[in-house]
Amino acid sequence: QVQLVESGGGLVQPGGSLRLSCAASGTLFSNSAVRWHRQPPGKQRELVASISSGGNTMYGDFVKGRFTISRDNAKNTAYLQMNSLKPEDTAVYYCSLFNGVAYVAWGQGTQVTVST
Repeated sequence: QVQLVESGGGLVQPGGSLRLSCAASGTLFSNSAVRWHRQPPGKQRELVASISSGGNTMYGDFVKGRFTISRDNAKNTAYLQMNSLKPEDTAVYYCSLFNGVAYVAWGQGTQVTVST
């Protein structure tokens, strides 16, 4: 059984930065893609970024070079570095593991609030 725990969320001013972490237990992490999703208030969950087991990355169009996803398989941890944050980035951010066919685990989420 895989468990994912996100951390690093919080309140930040517009233009600021946050680094989210996703720590995984179990043995599936290194062979799975890691995905970050977010769910803004009153909206549907959307894909933010993904990194394959081999390190290939993809991003949602709204990221536009502001976010960077990475992973450290030795630590069973993935990261989402978020720079130039905007109020519209306010959301609960979730990490997940994807095996190419289905999601195998979700974290509980971490709140990110961008506000003055």
